[in-house]
Amino acid sequence: MTMAGVALPSRKDDYLTSRRQAWFAFAMTFGLMLFDYIDRQVIVSLFPHIKSEWNLSDKQLGALVSIISIVVAIGGIPVALLADRVSRVKSIFVMASVWSLASISCMFTNNFGQLFAARAVVGAGETGYGSVGAALISTLFPKRLRGALLGAFFAAASLGSVLGVVLGGMIAAKWGWRAAFGVVGVPGLVMALLYLLVRDYKTVALTPRLDKVTQSLGATLKHIFGALARTRTMLWVCVGSAMQLIVVSAVWSWLPSYLNRFQGIAPDAAGKQAAMVVLVGAVGSVFWGYVVDRLALRRPRNKLPALAVLCLVTLAIFLVAFAGTEPGETQFKLVLLGGFFMTCTVGVVSGVVIDVIHPGVRSTGSAVLSLFQNLFGLAVGPFLVGVLSDQWGLQQAMAIVPCFSVLAAAAFIWSARSYDADVAKVSNVALAVAP
Repeated sequence: MTMAGVALPSRKDDYLTSRRQAWFAFAMTFGLMLFDYIDRQVIVSLFPHIKSEWNLSDKQLGALVSIISIVVAIGGIPVALLADRVSRVKSIFVMASVWSLASISCMFTNNFGQLFAARAVVGAGETGYGSVGAALISTLFPKRLRGALLGAFFAAASLGSVLGVVLGGMIAAKWGWRAAFGVVGVPGLVMALLYLLVRDYKTVALTPRLDKVTQSLGATLKHIFGALARTRTMLWVCVGSAMQLIVVSAVWSWLPSYLNRFQGIAPDAAGKQAAMVVLVGAVGSVFWGYVVDRLALRRPRNKLPALAVLCLVTLAIFLVAFAGTEPGETQFKLVLLGGFFMTCTVGVVSGVVIDVIHPGVRSTGSAVLSLFQNLFGLAVGPFLVGVLSDQWGLQQAMAIVPCFSVLAAAAFIWSARSYDADVAKVSNVALAVAP
């Protein structure tokens, strides 16, 4: 249905456009998320080479990963706000072009400062992509598919990380670590051009008050943090998601170096083993997205305590792996198992945020989640492990960081208390604007 040429939410739970167009959009959005994380994570398998050539500390190595998440967090809301009001598709085209070119530029750096700056530009390009892509998928597809599809979309981050780690190690072994950045950066440019074929959805009409507060970044930020204070579900889900991603990012970033140092595995082989953990995590994000959706069919709020239980299971497994097991085959099997559980929140939390946010600012609402995930989650894990490793060693650092899953579980339990009321508010708004 439309009003004044603008799409409005439909009461029928169906595809917004044709099924074919929706699935093409999903495939392209998934593909770019894949290249996003290939470019982001390729560096972790290059750590031993860069550390040796430039004599860097673990803190500096961690910073090369964390800087991307920091930049993404800072720019996420402005970019998503612009995408919501202008064009999701054109915004994604620009993002992918920038991060791909910046990734290619990393191969021409000659010191830590130059590489750090180039990685920051990679982050600038990736800013807002996850939130805008999630909003596009959430709007084009029926609500009943949202959890599984968002889980699959964000699983592309895991798959991209797998490919980045594996390709980085293989390319570095054959042509040197600088070449790895160039090889993985080119496909993103091709995908960016192809993305212009995706059909965008029309901007959803806002209430007069919401339209007013989205006219400037300052007013938007004031409204967002006011909404966070009122929408407790969103606030605590953002916190819980960030805490769990500290664990995920730490394992993803430092496992290749851990295997290299404590098991004596060559960097390229260590990258391949670490990639197995990331791949298992990709499967886990889709699997747990489906399972949690099924568990919450009759009572949607049940997805939040379910996430809390899964976070605590993650903690238990990693504590046994890193604090109670000697490095070796048994430990690696435990890390694989932990990798399957640790990504349990990825798709589900995005769906929860969509549930409690106005349909006209879904990209912006998702960007708030992205801000928390990147600034307080993905940026913290790699850098924190680097700092702890410089102080006490990598073994102790990897044993400490999984404890953040306790905070994640607590936040999800708390968010369940307000979920039903917050969903009801959004439902009332949708009914009010529908003709």
